[in-house]
Amino acid sequence: MAAQTAVIGAGAWGTTVAKVIAEKGKDVVIWSFEKDTRDDINFRFENKRYLSGISLPRNLKATSDIIEAASERKQLILAVPSLFLLQTTKQILSVPSIREGETAIAVITKGFLSTDKGPRLILETLEDYLPGFYRQALVYIAGPSHAEEVSRGKITGLIAASENAKKSIHFRDLLKSKNLLVFSSFDVRGVQVAAAAKNVIAIAFGLLDALKTQGDASGFEGANLLGDGTESLLLAAGLNEIQTLGVAMGATHPETFTSISGIGDLDVTCRSVFGRNRRFGKEIIEKKIIAPFKGIDDLIARINELDYLPEGVAAAKHVKALAEKHRLKMPISIGLYRILNREIEPHAFLKQFLNEIGR
Repeated sequence: MAAQTAVIGAGAWGTTVAKVIAEKGKDVVIWSFEKDTRDDINFRFENKRYLSGISLPRNLKATSDIIEAASERKQLILAVPSLFLLQTTKQILSVPSIREGETAIAVITKGFLSTDKGPRLILETLEDYLPGFYRQALVYIAGPSHAEEVSRGKITGLIAASENAKKSIHFRDLLKSKNLLVFSSFDVRGVQVAAAAKNVIAIAFGLLDALKTQGDASGFEGANLLGDGTESLLLAAGLNEIQTLGVAMGATHPETFTSISGIGDLDVTCRSVFGRNRRFGKEIIEKKIIAPFKGIDDLIARINELDYLPEGVAAAKHVKALAEKHRLKMPISIGLYRILNREIEPHAFLKQFLNEIGR
């Protein structure tokens, strides 16, 4: 019998989610853009490029044919990075089971999508391209999780958000296991905003972390005054910005931002050693990693020159546009955008943030 579940995207998180499902005894097919990753999964039972050191189940098979991966599946999970999600989704629109709405679809990608209408939430954008069967029936899955931990069986919680309760429960039951707790939510917009915007705050957190660690050697006057409390100040102010944006974009449940999809996801993204966005923020200080780029557009266009993908870079551009559209006060997010756009140095940003937050 053909696998009922497909995961589109063989990055660390896509591979981990596929592994979780396969370990429950279900056959899973995963689509990999890179042929070497496909072969590693199929013949060495490891995703060496994105999830090195983790043994993968034999009932997890990889393909580089996206139509083959998506065809005749009961459920499909989109896991490619936000920069490539829309163009990837367009490739599977001709699949009969999707064209007829027979395949349930969930998304585990975090971020906003760039469209002719400006930055938009992932699900509402995909609904414009997928058949009408999927309107208000897509599921968005997020939460405080790292592939490096979930793939090793660390206890983790996720949110499956959908306006369709049956679809939410369907994917909740597909994913939940002894070590992976999955909860349902109707606040599709709030969960999506929290998942995307927290990456911006995490880059700022990494900046602060680097300055705190370096102390006076960082060249920032007063760096020795930065501590754990300063980081918590940034985290709390960042959560306030995320909630402000979420409400402006139609979030329906305030508790979304005090749950694992809000403060939980923000906290782990900012503090975990596995956080790519936090790492990127640190390397802006420690390695001058953005020095070769003219501004944020150049950085996004050449993002593959980094050896990892900080989703918060594109999100910073989108959050700035959304803040301006909704006339929101978001000093951390706007300040981080200005750093990435080479308009302001991190030291000046931190001074500006501390002054702004104290008003």
